Amino acid sequence: MGISELVFLVEEDPEEGYVARALGESIFTQADTLNELRPMILDAVRCHFEEAHRPKVIRLHIVREEVMAS
Repeated sequence: MGISELVFLVEEDPEEGYVARALGESIFTQADTLNELRPMILDAVRCHFEEAHRPKVIRLHIVREEVMAS
């Protein structure tokens, strides 16, 4: 039996695009947009886990930094 849920920390890449890192697993992927990132995450999870051990839920924790002038 595998894990039931896998959480990815998603951040904007300072260079360009977005990066996603799984918490507690060695899974990393990146893409230019959030819409492109979602299938990349699914593909990375499929490559990392055998079908019987894949998480049932993948949660994306999207962190966005915002700078405001004071």
